[in-house]
Amino acid sequence: MNNWKDCKLGDAPFEIIDGDRGKNYPKKDEFFESGYCLFLNTKNVTTNGFKFTELNFITKEKDERLRKGKLKRYDLVLTTRGTVGNVGFYNKNIPFDNMRINSGMVIIRPNGINEKFNYQLFKYLKRDFKIFTSGSAQPQLPIRDLKEISFLFPPLPEQRAIASVLSSLDDKIDLLHRQNRTLEAMAETLFRQWFVEEAKEDWEEGVLSDEFDFTMGQSPPGDSYNEEGIGIALFQGNADFGFRFPADRVYTTDSKRFAEKYDTLVSVRAPVGAQNMAKKKCCIGRGVAAFRYKYNNSFYTYTYFKLKSLMNEIKQYNETGTVFGSISKSDFQNLGIKIPPKEEAIKFQKIAKPIDDKTIKNSVQIRTLENLRDTLLPKLMSGEVRVEV
Repeated sequence: MNNWKDCKLGDAPFEIIDGDRGKNYPKKDEFFESGYCLFLNTKNVTTNGFKFTELNFITKEKDERLRKGKLKRYDLVLTTRGTVGNVGFYNKNIPFDNMRINSGMVIIRPNGINEKFNYQLFKYLKRDFKIFTSGSAQPQLPIRDLKEISFLFPPLPEQRAIASVLSSLDDKIDLLHRQNRTLEAMAETLFRQWFVEEAKEDWEEGVLSDEFDFTMGQSPPGDSYNEEGIGIALFQGNADFGFRFPADRVYTTDSKRFAEKYDTLVSVRAPVGAQNMAKKKCCIGRGVAAFRYKYNNSFYTYTYFKLKSLMNEIKQYNETGTVFGSISKSDFQNLGIKIPPKEEAIKFQKIAKPIDDKTIKNSVQIRTLENLRDTLLPKLMSGEVRVEV
């Protein structure tokens, strides 16, 4: 490693650019749901890169008045206020030609460093960002402190080799995510067509508990929690949920209520209505309920998409409560639904289950690839594992 150099971010070959904070900074009434330039907020940059929901746009005229903070392709966006250390890579796959950052983030613009290596470097340094973060009410990472963070800097050929290994894993993960979104949309469209748009008037009127058994979660004692994998995985709510399956984060040795493999999981408080599926038997805390089809517990695909079709009604309970929304056992029991004949559920399950099983298989593969990438990242970026150039 004698050709790797000790370097500080402030001396590395890229620019660190903050957003415009001047008098022309957009006011609330200058944001629109569509427009010329996407004005990023910190919700748009997550632990998994960009997330394009709750978007704000500004006009071309407003964009031209701002002095800095405009993105160029292959820039990075790093959040530096609130949730510090999330990174988005503005590569050619991002579907917006004009983007700007708000004052809670900075641009990292490569200038002599491999763009893909630059992205991997900032993912690797996330743990150091937390160390340099200050403030309790609203954590922030000032640029002057960001520039003091040290790392080992390999020569350009090795940057390319490291980036190639890690980017190939990122690309495969991204492909599987895109496949999953397509597959889930196909199954959801099929469900909506059969059970909503083409629902028969003579189908039975009933309530949710007529068609599904469900378990409301109960949180175990706090002293039974651990992060070492001792006991059984515990899911407390939306914070644990992923695309389809929740992430194993906390375990308990004193389980109270359980979800079985492939039960549909629904968050029941703060917020109500996030949805996932149990990838194995698990413990559910007070923020989660687990559902299964009453007449055949193996009909997890029908269950998942039936609950998904009811989410607008379920999410209305976010408006109840004095501090935060919640939905109770009796609320679920009394939720009105149309109950199709069992033959229709059997028919849907037979056709949609292979689509859903592909989504499940992809989700398992994504988790495996993410674990491999997350294991390799620190080893490659520190030089512990070398890539042949």
